[in-house]
Amino acid sequence: MLAVILSGGSGTRLWPLSREAYPKQFLPVVTDESLLAETIDRGLLLDDKVRVLAITNEDHRFVVAAHLHAQAPERTAGIILEPVGRNTAPAIALAALAAAEENPEELLLVMPSDHVLKNTDVFKEATSEGAKAAKAGKLVTFGIVPDAPHTGYGYIKGGTSHGAYRDVEAFVEKPDQATAEGYLAEGGYLWNSGMFLFRADRYIQELERQQPEMMAACREAWSQRNTDMDFIRVGAEAFSACPDDSIDYAVMEKTADAVVVPLDAGWSDVGSWSALWDIQPHDENNNVCRGDVITEDVSGCYLHSEGRLIAAIGLSDHVIVETDDVVLVADRGRVQDVKKLVAQVKQQGRTEHRFHKKVHRPWGTYEGVAMGERFQVKQITVNPGASLSLQKHHHRAEHWVVVKGTASVNRGDEVLLLTEDQSTYIPLGVTHRLTNPGRIPLELIEVQTGSYLGEDDIVRFEDTYNRV
Repeated sequence: MLAVILSGGSGTRLWPLSREAYPKQFLPVVTDESLLAETIDRGLLLDDKVRVLAITNEDHRFVVAAHLHAQAPERTAGIILEPVGRNTAPAIALAALAAAEENPEELLLVMPSDHVLKNTDVFKEATSEGAKAAKAGKLVTFGIVPDAPHTGYGYIKGGTSHGAYRDVEAFVEKPDQATAEGYLAEGGYLWNSGMFLFRADRYIQELERQQPEMMAACREAWSQRNTDMDFIRVGAEAFSACPDDSIDYAVMEKTADAVVVPLDAGWSDVGSWSALWDIQPHDENNNVCRGDVITEDVSGCYLHSEGRLIAAIGLSDHVIVETDDVVLVADRGRVQDVKKLVAQVKQQGRTEHRFHKKVHRPWGTYEGVAMGERFQVKQITVNPGASLSLQKHHHRAEHWVVVKGTASVNRGDEVLLLTEDQSTYIPLGVTHRLTNPGRIPLELIEVQTGSYLGEDDIVRFEDTYNRV
């Protein structure tokens, strides 16, 4: 079995904790592990022969790769990079083409990377039952047993029962409240989880039958692929010409072989701050408090601090989320409208929708500490063994002070080895490179001075990560 993990997402629904450059699947929003890490674990725990194939984009590739190296170094089947987003049906087609080259009948377990699933034993059992149907040629989806008349999910109406699974009678769009209550009262309706299980060849056959233009574009893009380290890049022009559609619309609603396995395993798509409030433990006042929080006469609230103290008085049914550059305050019943705030941020030409103050790079992170006219201060962390590109700047000089670890510095023709409390100066226009040769993270303070301090003032000569 190949666990296919879909890791896209724009990072709007859990803003400001989630951002475009670092969306919710990379965040530890429920446990100490990120949602992506939990998803990888979920696949690996099914069987010791399961391999993991991730599908993501250029912006997120190094974060996904770091997760796979940490959790599945011997069981990674690769990372497919989509040049543009074309929804789930083409993404899964690329995974099916990759699997079919080795074994056309290999089972693909397709999982979004940003869901919560608390009971892995129940999931493992449901997957085992689904595999029986998938091996026989069925296209399996997993339907969540509803515990409330939810209007935020699509529904699947189950038909004839075949033991552990049922025929799919219909896929239903997100209902209004009255319709959702009717579904719950009638029974037989399940929430659409977005998880699937089928043979690679069966998915290819069905997509070819239902959406021949889409399958042809995916085949062409796959034929033009090239590899770069862990990454598989498909033909950009061919994939860009591919129709944009979800697996639900393109295949599952049209095929005669769709079946659904009911799943009751503590699932959530973590689609809003209120969803996080729903699934996490509440205190005696029905609050969820994470981080540094104190309250007085507060009930039914979600309070999340990333650093600074949140002190709340006399609130009910609110969401307060503190990050180092944004504080969100919302009525818990209005959190679906967070996307409207994100749209305003974009319209104003700001960057808080895209980046955190701490920016992740393949070599580590940097975070802005202070900024003024002609200067900027950053805290930089370089992972053990990692190296920044060999580069120079036209408009700024840099001063580096090591506060932890060891730094190897290329500065023009010199090579310097710096330890804690030592520093160096990189003059404007001088070629330089920073490397961490040690076994612990390298932390340093960088002071930039000059007429222009933008991130685009960089000329790369060599780069371990093949950036331009």
